[in-house]
Amino acid sequence: MKSGPIILIEDDVDDKEILEEVLKELNVSNELIWFNNCIEAYNFLLHTSQRPLLIISDVNLPGQNGLELKRQIDENPILRSKSIPFIFYSTSVSQHAVNIAYQEMTVQGFFQKEQNFESIKIKIKNILDYWKDCRHPNS
Repeated sequence: MKSGPIILIEDDVDDKEILEEVLKELNVSNELIWFNNCIEAYNFLLHTSQRPLLIISDVNLPGQNGLELKRQIDENPILRSKSIPFIFYSTSVSQHAVNIAYQEMTVQGFFQKEQNFESIKIKIKNILDYWKDCRHPNS
């Protein structure tokens, strides 16, 4: 796996703990940095010198939602130049949200959360394998 932390923006502690367990079972050594809101995640991204491997964000978050956060990242020249891959991983996936994400933003994926552990593990493995092999500005 490429170095750099995986940023998780998720307000549901249970979903965060499931993802931690999935990463452990997949032997992913990347640090998982968790934020339960967009404001703290945005401030971290602005000021960190680390090069995150990937941002995984829920859409439905308290206060600012994931779509608003991604729009804010895209509009900031410093963050945009960091070219951090950004995907949505959400329980509810409306076609309207998917359209906004792909037509108005630079989103690299939109995934619906699975209901069982093995399905979650397969999906996360596929996502991480893709970014491990993908060439992008942070490669």
